[in-house]
Parts: sequence; structure tokens; C-alpha cells
Amino acid sequence: MGLSVGIVGLPNVGKSTTFNALTKAQNAESANYPFCTIEPNKAVVPVPDNRLNELAKIVNPNKIQYSTIEFVDIAGLVKGASKGEGLGNKFLSNIREVEVILHMVRCFDDENITHVENSINPLRDIEIIESELIFADIEQLEKKIEKLTRQAKADKKAIKPLELAKELLSHLNEIKPVSTFLKKDDENFKALDRELRFLSNKEIIYGVNVDEESLLEDNEYVKAVKKHAKEVGADVIKLCAKIEEELVGLEDEEANEFLNELGIEESGLNRIIKLSFEKLGLISYFTAGVVEVRAWTIKKGWKAPKAASVIHNDFEKGFIRAEVISYEDFVAFGGENGAKEAGKMRLEGKDYIVQDGDVMHFRFNV
Repeated sequence: MGLSVGIVGLPNVGKSTTFNALTKAQNAESANYPFCTIEPNKAVVPVPDNRLNELAKIVNPNKIQYSTIEFVDIAGLVKGASKGEGLGNKFLSNIREVEVILHMVRCFDDENITHVENSINPLRDIEIIESELIFADIEQLEKKIEKLTRQAKADKKAIKPLELAKELLSHLNEIKPVSTFLKKDDENFKALDRELRFLSNKEIIYGVNVDEESLLEDNEYVKAVKKHAKEVGADVIKLCAKIEEELVGLEDEEANEFLNELGIEESGLNRIIKLSFEKLGLISYFTAGVVEVRAWTIKKGWKAPKAASVIHNDFEKGFIRAEVISYEDFVAFGGENGAKEAGKMRLEGKDYIVQDGDVMHFRFNV
């Protein structure tokens, strides 16, 4: 669906280590020096969903297929990136292509791992990255204002977009992100955002990278980030990238046992994947047969014909109706037949809005 999450942060905060663990493949080189990652690494990551395992217990399929999302490991930004410092605007353009930002922040002390600013201060690091995103937006918007100014001389329709663009520029010049601009519902703003894909308007998840000692009890760095996140309405997920990487290659049972020994219920990476899926506005519906139990990824709010198109375009073109059983009913009544006998299968038409967890079968005719 072309939706992706970009992993950003200063150099050497654990981005590539996190990416390696996320993808369960050591294909993003990790090294103790800045700009280890130059070209963005991309990987499609399955979304953990225990509901598929429960469906599989009933159906006994040949395989299980999870929903997926794409993560992009973007090289470390530095102060002045919007002006070309470090590896500069190339990375900002990579961020422009993603929909959600996973902002990795270093929240541990270790004199053996260098920090590009020579000290550990997560709030300063956050400010550096997010200021660079704002500066990049300012540069884009100034160019657009120049263009709108020329257009407004000949076309009155350009006057209102120009006025709004100038208002937004004033907002950005106060080093405030686009996300806090009060006129985001204005159609002129929406048109600007579609064209310029403002970096500082993207959803942000803070991934705080800690040492093992801080996994259970927040250190002062983590507390500071959580306070900031609450003020700006962002989510925080705490993880130890080093430990998450150690989980790579372990069987699920071994990994769960390892986490339990640490007193952790769920991997930080699993929580990142699930939250990223949600932030992208995605949900899953299921098909359950002997060939496969599968999660199909759709945008929240899609109607049944559009949801059917992710299986095949013909399903949308020739849509007749959808047979729908909720996940809870499918499990409670032991599968499709039991749910039917209990009167829990519904026939839904073209206007039905698919719900997360629906078990569906489409009738179509082309």
C-alpha cells in the first residue's frame, strides 16, 4: 500500500541495531561511527497478531500469513542537515517519503559508544532532529510562497492559498512544527500538505533506547522524554536495542522465556510494530481456509468492495456481497460452521465498513 515508517535520529543512537532486530536479518551494518548508514535500508516486517494463531488452531491451514508494514532505516541526521551538513538534504528527502517517524533517542550512558554531540541529553537530541525537520519545511514553503505570489498577480484563486501559506510560515519561523498549526482542517492547508509532504506534520513515535538496568524502571533520561512526549501528544516505547538484537534467531518460546526472566511481558520491537501499524491508520481483516489463514491490510474506514480489492481487483469490480463473522464469534463457536449455526454470520453489502478482525468471504461476479 506504499505506507512506511522511517527510523530517524542522531548518529549512533541505535537506529541500525533496532532495524536489524526489527527485520530479524543483519542487513543494516552497525558500527561505532557516524554515517554508518548512507543509503536507506528498507524491510517489510510482519505485524505480530496472536489472533491468526488462534484461527489456525481451528482451521489447521498449510500456512499463516501476517499483515506487514515497511520500515526504512534512514541515516543519522545532524545539526545543520537542512543546510547540507552531514549528509544533509538527501536524508530529509528520504524522510519525506515515509508516513510515520520512529524517532530513536539514546537514553543510556556508555563511554565506549561515541555520541555526535559528545554528551547524553535526549531532549537536546530531540530538539536538533525536530528543528531540522522544521527548517526543511520552511525552505520548501518559502519556495512555494514565491510561486503563489507570482500566480496571485494573475489569478485571484491563488490569494487564499498564499495567505494561508504565509500564516503557516510565520508559525514555522517560531520553530513550531506543522503538526501544531491551528488551521490544518483548511482545504488550502490540505492541498499544501499533499504537495509538500511537510516533515514536521508526520506522526512521531519516540523509541527510547536504554540499557538493561533501565528496562523495568525508567531512568532520568526516559522520564524527561516521556514528559516531553506527553506535552506534544506523542507516544513513547522503551526498548533496549542490544537485547532486542540478542532475541534475533531465538525460537518464540525461547524469546518469551528470555523476556520473562527480564520481567518484560512483550518485546519493545513488537510494540513498536503494532503501534506503527495503528499510526499508519491500518487494520486487518482475515480469511481462514485450509490453504492459509491470512491477514489482509486495509486502511481503517474502507468499505467492503475496496477491502476486497486487496485480494484481487476483480473482487471489487464484481462485488456482490461479503459474508462476515467477527473474530470473537469465529473463535467462540469453533469456526465458520459453528458461527453459521449460531446465527453469527452476517451478509453485508457495498456500504459495509470493514472492522478490524472481521473474518470475511467475498461473493463476486465478473
